Amino acid sequence: MTETAATPSAPQPGGPLRGLRVLDLTRVLAGPTCTQMLGDLGAEVIKIERPEAGDDTRNFAPPFIPNTKESAYFVGVNRNKKSVTVDISKPEGQAIVLALLEGCDLLVENFKVGALAKYGLGWEQLRVKFPGLIYCSITGFGQTGPYAPRPGYDSLIQGMGGVMSLTGEPDGQPQKVGIPVADVFAGLYGTIGILAALRHKALTGEGQQVDIGMLDTHVAWLANQGMNYLATGENPPRLGNQHPNIVPYQVFPTADGYMVLSVGNDPTFRRFCEAFGQEHLLADERFATNAARVGNRQLVTDTLTPLMRSRTTADWVERLEALKIGCGPINTLKEVFADPHVQARNMVVEMPHASGETVKVMANPVKLSATPPTYRSAPPLLGEHTDEVLGGLLGMDAAGIAALRGKGIV
Repeated sequence: MTETAATPSAPQPGGPLRGLRVLDLTRVLAGPTCTQMLGDLGAEVIKIERPEAGDDTRNFAPPFIPNTKESAYFVGVNRNKKSVTVDISKPEGQAIVLALLEGCDLLVENFKVGALAKYGLGWEQLRVKFPGLIYCSITGFGQTGPYAPRPGYDSLIQGMGGVMSLTGEPDGQPQKVGIPVADVFAGLYGTIGILAALRHKALTGEGQQVDIGMLDTHVAWLANQGMNYLATGENPPRLGNQHPNIVPYQVFPTADGYMVLSVGNDPTFRRFCEAFGQEHLLADERFATNAARVGNRQLVTDTLTPLMRSRTTADWVERLEALKIGCGPINTLKEVFADPHVQARNMVVEMPHASGETVKVMANPVKLSATPPTYRSAPPLLGEHTDEVLGGLLGMDAAGIAALRGKGIV
């Protein structure tokens, strides 16, 4: 019996998570990364912010988005969200959150362990009232373990999680990665956990807590270097821009700058040597196999460096690509956003903002043929949707909202 392939459906408006409502009690980066991903995939995200102050990152500036008072940092991870100001430290604010949860499928928070329980909004308290609620907690060290009460910060986690010990020149200081990868990975792992919990809820009707610790996620993505340690019991050394298991797979100087050369296997190394007058290296046992080249890393680097300096980066890239040998320039961000491939993949989106300006944001990289990410609303002004949400979802009248605002509750 022959199965007939399904006909691909036309892209659906709204995204695969349309109809999902998320109460977002996160701020800064890890949590907002998670909730922006959910929003891009179609969820309605209601972001709860402190009256007057808002998310801390509203003040992480300069730079600001041109002609606005909005920080670039905040705008980067808060699109497709509605901003509602609520003081959750006051009973009336807590009552608003509980009322909103009546219509929500998911709560995402990144408060310190136990902080929300003081306001009656902890997982153990809410699971009784809302048994179908998915409750995602993103913290520095997770909900259990000796470090659970500690606050978590990206550079701290990069240090404790081992990546700083692997990053930097061999004779230099340990280095953090140039972007807050510990925060970003925690947010993305949070999204993965939420999607799994949604599937479980669809099958059983049961909610659950998703417990994401930044240190846990950091250990999980140590990848080959973590496995190298587990296999040998030896701490991998810092190698600068070189690969621990493949040589040559590193940065080389060229006639006009630097580039990355990625020779992934022995047949590729053979093509490289034969194309650029290095056939004699193939007869040298120190170069003949990748294992040998790893063992003679410095010799390989010293041998190839004069050759790599003999041509410009552009010349190398053109020649190596023709031979299907991995390579590439080391782009500045200006060059990244001007790259024709990045542009062809539509990795920058322009959105109309409530300030009256148009803001540029980095696009969601997930490409879905039937339910692609959507860009429905720009990152909000502080409290931009308070009246809309409290009036539309909770049925409050204008006078009631004004009274709450007068008391500093919203």
